[in-house]
Amino acid sequence: MTRHRYLIALFAALALGACSENAVQDITGPIPSARVKFFNFGVNAPAVNFYANDTKMTAISSTTGIESTNGVSYGAVGSGGFYAAVEPGAYTLTGRISATVDKDLIIASVPATIADGASYSLYLSGFYNTTTKTVDGFVVQDDYPAAIDFSVAYVRFVHAIANANPLTLYARNTLTLTEVPVGAEIAYRGAGAFVAIPSGVYDLGARYAGVTTNAFGRTAVSFAAGRVYTIGARGDITVTSTTATNRPFLDNTANR
Repeated sequence: MTRHRYLIALFAALALGACSENAVQDITGPIPSARVKFFNFGVNAPAVNFYANDTKMTAISSTTGIESTNGVSYGAVGSGGFYAAVEPGAYTLTGRISATVDKDLIIASVPATIADGASYSLYLSGFYNTTTKTVDGFVVQDDYPAAIDFSVAYVRFVHAIANANPLTLYARNTLTLTEVPVGAEIAYRGAGAFVAIPSGVYDLGARYAGVTTNAFGRTAVSFAAGRVYTIGARGDITVTSTTATNRPFLDNTANR
């Protein structure tokens, strides 16, 4: 009899718990159809968390149950380089300080209209202003081909260096020594089209118009067939050190 009463009480508690605000939620359903990737390329910018309106889109894992104060640091891509899913619509995309000091202060705010089924990248760029605590930002659409040719790689160039003139990205195959421009000349905050190139290992160089030497570059970058890549230029063009964090640099991030 005692055991019977215990089981009744247990089932009642479980039923009550299922109705509480801490009950396990049903998260099945369609995945949002649009996607955004988040880059912190703002020179000297603090680490941030990225938001779409008031929805947090990126986070650093924590084992304490308390939100990490690390955020996405300079030169890094949110969510390990993966896209974050979002419903199509009009948004204000923001980067907010993740540290305890100035916690959640918005340092960049970029309006964007996200289309159904489309992919985008948000870049914090330029130079962080320590007085106003702001940095540039811009959004580009990642409009790589819907039908992928798996015999080639696709590459495009994004220019996020505020103090650099328009640049053209060149790729030189380390095996065949063939060199080709990856799209047209791109100005600051601009993005080129995705260009199909043979898979292989390439030395990359960013050049000014009418110049045959690289303003800066990166060696031994691999592009695999059937994959899609964005080469993003970040940093301070006046820095000549080859090891400084804020040197001009070509970032390689896969879109697909």
